[in-house]
Amino acid sequence: MPDGYAGYQIVDFFHAAEHLADAMVAVHGEGTVRFTLEFEKHRHILRHDTDGVEKVIRHLRYLAKHHRRNRKVISALGYFRHHRHRMRYASFARRHLPIGSGIVEAACKTLVSQRLKRSGMRWRHDGGQAILTLRALEQSDRFDRAWRMLAATYVQIVSLPDNIVDIASRRHR
Repeated sequence: MPDGYAGYQIVDFFHAAEHLADAMVAVHGEGTVRFTLEFEKHRHILRHDTDGVEKVIRHLRYLAKHHRRNRKVISALGYFRHHRHRMRYASFARRHLPIGSGIVEAACKTLVSQRLKRSGMRWRHDGGQAILTLRALEQSDRFDRAWRMLAATYVQIVSLPDNIVDIASRRHR
């Protein structure tokens, strides 16, 4: 992973499978036994084989060679080639990384949509980011700890000079 890179880029497995299905339908026909067998076989390879994406690319290259004018196959082949480094699903799964975007989509819905998209709400970037940061801390049960850290960080010692006159007490004289 490059220096300063904060995470992994993973193509949603189900999205990749849709591209694979599109190519298989274009060659074998939708709903055919051949489509089902080929799609399930290559979907399984993509998901579970350490070298799965390369094997799927080889198969798509074979299909493209034998179906030269089939745009769906050519498109799928380009898609898999372009994103191959983001499709190492067996490796990602061994590291317990999510290979589907469902978790992220659910988090967006509960974290962002439910808070920022209420009726009549308008947010500028900084205000929305502040609310989302606090909401993320609250939703992940880290709010109290974060608040203590913030409070400790922003402690300011205030000292008053000795010659302060209490204005409120002077008014009542």
